[in-house]
Amino acid sequence: MLLPEFSYTYAELGTSFSAALEPTPVPAPGLIKVNAELAKSLGFDPAVLESEKGISVLAGNNTLAGTKPLAAVYAGHQFGQFNPQLGDGRAILLGEVVTANKSRFDIQLKGAGPTPYSRGGDGRAPLGPVLREYLVSEAMHALNVPSTRSLAAVTTGELVYREEPLHGAVLTRVASSHIRIGTFQYFAAKGMRDELKQMADYVIERHYPAALDTAQPYVELLSSVAKNQASLIARWQQLGFIHGVMNTDNVLLSGETIDYGPCAFLDVFDPQQVFSSIDRNGRYAFQNQPSIAHWNIMQFAQTLLPLIDDDIDKAIELAQAVVDEFPTFYQTAYQKGMNQKLGLAADCVAGPELADQFLSLLAESQCDFTLAFRRLSEICHATRSDVEKADSPGGDSVSALFEFSASFDGWLQEWKQALKTPGWAATDPTEVFSVNPVYIPRNHLVEKVILEGYQGNYQVFEDLLTRIINPTVYKAQYAEYARAPESEEIVRHTFCGT
Repeated sequence: MLLPEFSYTYAELGTSFSAALEPTPVPAPGLIKVNAELAKSLGFDPAVLESEKGISVLAGNNTLAGTKPLAAVYAGHQFGQFNPQLGDGRAILLGEVVTANKSRFDIQLKGAGPTPYSRGGDGRAPLGPVLREYLVSEAMHALNVPSTRSLAAVTTGELVYREEPLHGAVLTRVASSHIRIGTFQYFAAKGMRDELKQMADYVIERHYPAALDTAQPYVELLSSVAKNQASLIARWQQLGFIHGVMNTDNVLLSGETIDYGPCAFLDVFDPQQVFSSIDRNGRYAFQNQPSIAHWNIMQFAQTLLPLIDDDIDKAIELAQAVVDEFPTFYQTAYQKGMNQKLGLAADCVAGPELADQFLSLLAESQCDFTLAFRRLSEICHATRSDVEKADSPGGDSVSALFEFSASFDGWLQEWKQALKTPGWAATDPTEVFSVNPVYIPRNHLVEKVILEGYQGNYQVFEDLLTRIINPTVYKAQYAEYARAPESEEIVRHTFCGT
C-alpha cells in the first residue's frame, strides 16, 4: 500500500500520557468519502484509501504494520465543572505523518471503539455527527479558519444506540496535534510536575519552537497559545460560528478548532443564540465565546505556574500579565477582521463604531448574518468601482436573496462615506469577497444531509460539500445552498454524538 511513513512522537512520551490499544473491528465497513486533496498533501494515495484494504484501515479493522495506536488521557472543565480525568473515549490516534514541507499531523480515528477513558460509553460515533463534522471542518478550512480536518468517513455496518438506534460511522480526523488545555490540567491536578514539564517542552518543540530562544519559554508558550486562541475566536465571531462546547478539553494548543458536535452557524443574527441541546444556561452562547476563551486561557495559565518560576508569587505575576492581555489580543484580531468585512483598511478608525452599529441593526431587523455581509460586499465593490454594475469577483449578486430595508439607509450612507474617505478603504476592493462567504454549512442543509445519509443517500452530502469548499463565488443556479431557511426549516437545536 502506498502510504506515508508514520512516526510516533506522542506515543514515545510514555505510558503516563496515553494507553496503547487497537481499534475495535466493525462488521461491514463501507466508504462514504475520501478527501483526495488532503490525502495527497499528507502523502496518501487516495485510490489506496478507497480500496477494500484502505477502507478496512479507515474503519479500524486493520492497522498498519508497525503502528502504535493509542488513546490520550486528559482532564477538563466541562460547562465550568472540573473533571480530573477524561481522555479519548472514542478516538484512537494511529500516529503522525510529516509532509513534504516538514509539517507534522496527527491521524486519528474517531468512533473506533471503547478505550480506557470511555467511562462506560461504547466508543462509537453515529453517522449523523460524522457527516456534520466532515462538512463543517472542511468548510472552516475553506473559510481560512484553523481547524482539524476530515481525511475520510466510512460506515461501520452496525448500529449505535443513543436516544434511538442509529447507523454507525468512523471519521478519520487530521490535526496539527490533539493536545488540549485539558491535557495540561490532567497532570497539574495530579501534581505530576515532571510530566507537566515534559508535555510543555513537547508542545514548545512541536508548535512554538521560537519560545526556546526567550528568557521565559513557558510564559512565551502561554502568550503564543493566548494569541492563537484570540485570533481563532475572532474568526468564529466574524463568521457567525457557534462552537457549542467550549470546554477546556476542546481547546487545542495548536490553535485549531476541534469537536464539531453541537456546533452551528447563525442564520438570523442573535448575539444570545445557543444551539447546543445541552447548553441549558447559555454558557457558550455566541456573544459569550470571547469571554469563555479568556477564561479557558486563565485555566491554562494556572497549569503552567509550577514551570514558570519556583517563586509562586512571581509565577502568578508573570502569568497574570499574559492573561490580562487576552482581551487586547482578541480585540485587535476581531477589529482587523471586521474592518475587512466592511471593506475598510485594517487601521480605519471608523471601523469599530460602524461594525457595532451594523451588528445592532442586524439584530434589531432580524437579518441573516451571512447574506447581510455578502450583500454589503457587493455594494462595497460597486461603490469602490464607481460602476453601477461592476464585474464582481464574487460571481452573481445575492440581491434576489437579501436586500437591506430602509432602516439601514442612514448607516449605509455613513459607511459609503467612510469608503470614500482617503486612507480608510481597503487597498484591494475585491478583498471584501474573500472574507464574506456566500456558502456556509447552513444548519437546515446539514440536517438534510444527515437525514439522507441515514437512508444511504450521500449525493446530498457531496452536493453540499462541493458548494462549501468553494465558499466565496456565488452562482445564482445554486441559490438553494445560499438562501436563508424557511420558517419550517429552521434548526433550533444541535446535538453531540456521544
